[in-house]
Amino acid sequence: MLTYISSHDLQEPLRKIQGFMSLILSDADNTLSEASEGYFQRAQAAAKRMQALIADLLTYSRAKNLDRKFEKVKLNLIVDEVKKDFEERIHEKKATIETGDLGEATIIQFQFRQLISNLIGNSLKFSKPLIALRIQIKNEIATGDKLNNTKLSPTATYSHIIYSDNGIGFDQQYGERIFEIFQRLHSHKEYEGTGMGLAICKRIVENHNGIITASGELGVGARFDIYIPNL
Repeated sequence: MLTYISSHDLQEPLRKIQGFMSLILSDADNTLSEASEGYFQRAQAAAKRMQALIADLLTYSRAKNLDRKFEKVKLNLIVDEVKKDFEERIHEKKATIETGDLGEATIIQFQFRQLISNLIGNSLKFSKPLIALRIQIKNEIATGDKLNNTKLSPTATYSHIIYSDNGIGFDQQYGERIFEIFQRLHSHKEYEGTGMGLAICKRIVENHNGIITASGELGVGARFDIYIPNL
């Protein structure tokens, strides 16, 4: 029921509002004042943000409620698919994504693809101007006692995925807050987004009975450590 309401009852009226506002703004016979035209443009932007928020809420809801079908997948294939999705933006940012051989992991494939997509999308958004973006993704298999996280089972084996970039980074005091729903460290004017991307990432990792942590430094970059039980 929630899925239907989100995808139809809320999104469809927003599309109509945006359509009508576009028609008004493009009407050659319109005599809108400069101020009124500005109000319409701001209303359009607000409707667009609300539409994105509804879509992210839907993704967040689905990440918990859909069936969890685990399968062994080559992680490089998922990264390659996401790179194709962002091909134009990667070229625009002169970005490089270094992976090496990531091996295999037992995951919910479509959810893990969303996870990698959100992380790469974040890196592209929060890259530094005039500096080529560099993303590194690594994967190691180790038991919990060999990994630097006390929440892990010492005897269990994990895929430890390390995702890092050289973007604008963040103050480490927000290392846990950035995974909370609707949390933003920057205003809409600085960077677009709904503040839900990393909350979705956390829910996806938790669906895998795993843990995700974030570390960063302003002006240096961000790092995400993902621990997935190696089934």
